[in-house]
Amino acid sequence: MDTSKFKKFAQFARRTLREQISAKLALVRASGSAARREHPESVNRLEEAIKQTGEEQVIERVAYTWFNRFCALRFMDVNRYTRIGVVSPAEGQFQPEILAEAKMGHIDEDMVPPKTRQQIADLLAGQAPSHDPQGEAYRLLVVAACNAWHQSMPFLFERIDDYTELLMPDDLLSGSAILAYTREAMTPDACADVEVIGWLYQFYISEKKDTVFEGLKKNQKITPENIPAATQLFTPHWIVRYLVDNALGRLWLLNRPHSRLAEQMEYYIPPEQAETDFLRIKGPEDIKVCDPACGSGHMLTYAFDLLYAMYEEEGYDPAEIPEKILTHNLYGIELDERAGELAAFALTMKARARQRRFFNKRVKPNICVLEKVSFSREELDEYMSAVGRDLFTHGLRETLQQFSEADNFGSLIVPKVANVADVLATLEAKDMAGNLFLADTHQRVLRVLRMADYLSPRYAVVVANPPYMGGKGMNPRLSAWLKENYEPVKSDLFSAFVVRNIELALPKGQLGFMTPFVWMFISSYEKLRTFLIDQKTITSLIQLEYSGFDGATVPICTFTVENAHKPNYRGGYVRLSDFRGADQQGPRALEIIQAARRVGK
Repeated sequence: MDTSKFKKFAQFARRTLREQISAKLALVRASGSAARREHPESVNRLEEAIKQTGEEQVIERVAYTWFNRFCALRFMDVNRYTRIGVVSPAEGQFQPEILAEAKMGHIDEDMVPPKTRQQIADLLAGQAPSHDPQGEAYRLLVVAACNAWHQSMPFLFERIDDYTELLMPDDLLSGSAILAYTREAMTPDACADVEVIGWLYQFYISEKKDTVFEGLKKNQKITPENIPAATQLFTPHWIVRYLVDNALGRLWLLNRPHSRLAEQMEYYIPPEQAETDFLRIKGPEDIKVCDPACGSGHMLTYAFDLLYAMYEEEGYDPAEIPEKILTHNLYGIELDERAGELAAFALTMKARARQRRFFNKRVKPNICVLEKVSFSREELDEYMSAVGRDLFTHGLRETLQQFSEADNFGSLIVPKVANVADVLATLEAKDMAGNLFLADTHQRVLRVLRMADYLSPRYAVVVANPPYMGGKGMNPRLSAWLKENYEPVKSDLFSAFVVRNIELALPKGQLGFMTPFVWMFISSYEKLRTFLIDQKTITSLIQLEYSGFDGATVPICTFTVENAHKPNYRGGYVRLSDFRGADQQGPRALEIIQAARRVGK
């Protein structure tokens, strides 16, 4: 996939949206503005948000919200998942189909509320004062469409009834509008794969990432709010396939040695000899797959395809498979709220592509966005009195305090409470609505426990492209915390993640990683090497050429591990150092793997 036009568009879109929303913000906040008269509550919420996070953060958040939604709507338009084109024109037209239909008097009654329909009709008939009646009518239609999608995808389309709508860009219909550029970049060919959403997100935040790295040169540490931008790195599709084929696919073939799925797993490296000691599964519903740093969901979307083939092979009803995969199989954990939303969207699109009525099921993918949640001592003491000391153990209290810096530590947090799922189920059954103070505390307790549940060791397969960050970039608190909790592998975030991710897997579970290859050679990573070699089993490894990864500033390797020690196991190893250029790495790896499979090595 040629990503150059995505980069140009996404960076342009961020700058343009920020400029437009900044200008709109000034108008909304002006003394005596129309917004203050007509939407006082929304303006008050806007002022409160600015007070809490600052004007810059509000602009950034709203800009991305609209970018996110415009791209999602365009993707669904192109693939005909929308009943009518919301941001796309019908064939031979120039204006969005939803506006063209409204001008002819056709407005979807299921999508657009009666009051809004009347507003739109008045604007288009010239019966309402407006300097841009079509533009204003179209903005109302877009808001209504986003709100309608809230039922199917609440994680991406939160209901718009506040300042997000007030700050919506004015120009959406001209040839130089952001939507025109969105359609130009997101062509039908580009939208054939939901992978396009991940590329757009990586490029959208790329300039912020550059700013963070410029700060590193001036000895500025990476703060929690900048960790996502600094560590997001889109995994090439061939590496995704290699990792999933040799983790999820390997587990399946160990349990189903006569399965024909090996024929479609091009990057699968089979063991030299048949194995008898492995994690047993009864069927595909038993396989929980987790990406603990899932980004926009690239690993999970390919895992969806492979799981779908497993269910098919077992004879499941195709109409039931997408819901089963999203309900039973796939789990993502992410620090970046925006990326988490896109991962959930990408999985929903994969399911919709397989099942036409999937939106009606209103299935929410298992994507957990980690957020910091804090409690005062008084809050916890009062809560303990309400639920009882038997339930409110020391481990539970410690767990509730662990997430006060979740935005800094992310998936590295190891919950102290042992039986998270049981405690969560017990507390969910308790009714605290009668006490306003406790009701708020109770909801935050449940929020923490739901995050902790994702971080419990229960996965048959764990695959990840973990964040990379050396000690020089870490903020002081993160650096100190790693020394306290991951002292043997504190050199870099990725090395701590490798150890932590293995802890998330079941015994004999399968894992896959893409990391810098420094751990293979450098003395400061000796303890990680020893851990992987002496306590676990490396089942395969591909070492890329030094500059063989487009977008990374570090040399890369990708490898798979079994969460068990098998000293006599001989893994499959591929060295790509003789093949120059990022575009050559995937094809050469495939060529070597296929050649080895043909000769049975």
